[in-house]
Amino acid sequence: MQLKRLVMGLAMAGVCMTGSYALADGHGDHSHAAKDNHFSIEHLPHVKHAGNITVAPNGDVSAYTLSVPRNMLDGDKDGRADTHLYVINDKGQNQSFIARDGSISALQFASDSNTLYFKTKRDNDKNTSLYSISMTGGEATKVFEYETSIGDYVVQGSHLYFVAKPKDDAEDLKDKGFKAHVYEEDTRLANIYKVDLAQAEPEAEVFFSQGHTSAIELASDGSFIVAAVAPTNLIDDFYMLRDLHVISTETAEVTNTIDMPGKLGTFVISDNNKHIAMHAGTDKHDSSDGVLMVAKVDSPELTQLTADKIQHIQDVDWYKGDILAVAHRGVESALVLYSPKGKVEKTFKTPDDIVVRSADVGKSTIHLIADSPKHPREVFTVRRGKAQKVTNNNAWLADIDLAAQTTFTYTARDNASIEGLLLTPNGTAPEKGWPLILMVHGGPEAHYSDGWNTAYSVPGQYAAAAGYAVYYPNYRGSTGRGVAFAKQHQNDYAGKEFNDLVDGVQALAAAGIIDKDRVGITGGSYGGYASMWGATALTEHFKAAVAFVGISNQVSKFGTSDIPNEMHLVHSLKWPWEDNWMNLIERSPIFHAGKANTPILIMHGEEDTRVHPSQSMELYRSIKVRTETPVRLVFYPGEGHGNRKAAAQYDYALRLLRWMDTYLAEDATRQTEKPPFSLDMKARLDAAKEKGDTSDN
Repeated sequence: MQLKRLVMGLAMAGVCMTGSYALADGHGDHSHAAKDNHFSIEHLPHVKHAGNITVAPNGDVSAYTLSVPRNMLDGDKDGRADTHLYVINDKGQNQSFIARDGSISALQFASDSNTLYFKTKRDNDKNTSLYSISMTGGEATKVFEYETSIGDYVVQGSHLYFVAKPKDDAEDLKDKGFKAHVYEEDTRLANIYKVDLAQAEPEAEVFFSQGHTSAIELASDGSFIVAAVAPTNLIDDFYMLRDLHVISTETAEVTNTIDMPGKLGTFVISDNNKHIAMHAGTDKHDSSDGVLMVAKVDSPELTQLTADKIQHIQDVDWYKGDILAVAHRGVESALVLYSPKGKVEKTFKTPDDIVVRSADVGKSTIHLIADSPKHPREVFTVRRGKAQKVTNNNAWLADIDLAAQTTFTYTARDNASIEGLLLTPNGTAPEKGWPLILMVHGGPEAHYSDGWNTAYSVPGQYAAAAGYAVYYPNYRGSTGRGVAFAKQHQNDYAGKEFNDLVDGVQALAAAGIIDKDRVGITGGSYGGYASMWGATALTEHFKAAVAFVGISNQVSKFGTSDIPNEMHLVHSLKWPWEDNWMNLIERSPIFHAGKANTPILIMHGEEDTRVHPSQSMELYRSIKVRTETPVRLVFYPGEGHGNRKAAAQYDYALRLLRWMDTYLAEDATRQTEKPPFSLDMKARLDAAKEKGDTSDN
């Protein structure tokens, strides 16, 4: 990994640094923010991300998808990012195959490597359907359309197996105004269907209907399917109760069931059809699916290979009889080859500055999706044991003056070592240090890696260009450091996990990097919970807060979320009524709202089912009634647990940075007047149209 700046914080451990920060006599040199080549919010629609890499069986060609955001500043219509299809040919050339509005997903090559299947919804399609395109080019053709959207699928020869829900006849009445929704009682389960594509008019027949199927894999000889199945269609059961069934394609009978001990991630069948590799949770209280496991196709026994390793597995595939695993270790990654018995056979060399996200194998070819602090996700190919970058979909970033990103490690108050990433502005720091935006990830079963860490709700580069240091802490409860570390937040909402946040800020201040009197906090979901907690219970540490889809009341969150069992098993470890009511209330930001001295901007998607919008309403009302502290609540219609559409993302980024600019200014106080509620978006869009858009490649 790139040269790291390691800082051990707090008085108990002392402060030491590798490298140095230049401190100026005045307010610091922020001249980079005035240049044309700094990263701004307006650059966000130009950031493209590669994903869904698939290598053809012959290894000569591969395909991947590229996420291309809508650009509101360039006249695009509002909507989600489009997904384009690209192919890398046998000469290593990157070719655009499909570049139109809409989404392309679930890429799969035919066995002869000459045809690529994918899912999309286009033209007059009512639902997501299966399409194919020839590797010689030409137009994509529809292979099969079902009466509901096709989920996971596999094609072998003329046989198609796919996952879908049966049709709801009430759908036909929605246009007439009958839109009543009975909560959690739509019991339609996703079945596996089988189709003979060789027929003149192919028809789907139910192949398997014992539970709710979400993902399938087909053996290379076509003799069996492995399916991930939950007892119901509830998202809670998807997280906590999926098992693996081995199903004979000849009889459609279940020949083996692997009872998963916890959450389930990716699973793949070995080339010889004898084993199944997967990454999953080590037990029902494991918050993540980061342990490498293997099972025999004909046995219910499951072997956990990496349960004690200080890492989390992100992706798996088979490679020449062994298991290729993408392992995240702290903020770094490794591409490791394990034997089916768990022995490390090889660790592939990858560039020092990249984080590998996923891998796919075809014959002897390995392709990766990876990113770095200097570029978003791109495609890499492993050649002669070494990974090399083969796409450059964000070439324009070479002309951008990006801020430096380093690792910052500190010692918490109880001597635990906490790791995170620090982004600092270019130029000389102010005399007192930079103002800080503390960027808290959600989950908390997630982590920041030393890659590209900028998005509409993750200010990163655009905040650094505006003169802020940005710190991304992997506090207790984070993944990447093994199961035990990830479990340390359990039965302790807002305890050690959020103390880690304060200790990180103090360590940064002790190192002379940031101004402890100008610290803001932001994050979404569990990071939104942290931001709400920071603005209330920990208000003395933060001068500004921006909370997104956050949790303000742990009691009402239990009653309004779609994952109550997951909350119980991997977070609280107790039901609310198990002598836990008062504890949950005291671990809720609304309980501390009367202390709030931190101006807080609260934002939420109106269609959020994970964290109900009422969570934001409760904190808004509590702070507004009980204090004089500035508070604002912004709702995004049509958005859920995170903004998906371009206009809502642009609006969010502008509001986040404006709130920080207002209350982290050197002369700002709690009494500082709130910025206008309007962003005058029309003027912004008109100005962008007049200026013209020249930032893309």
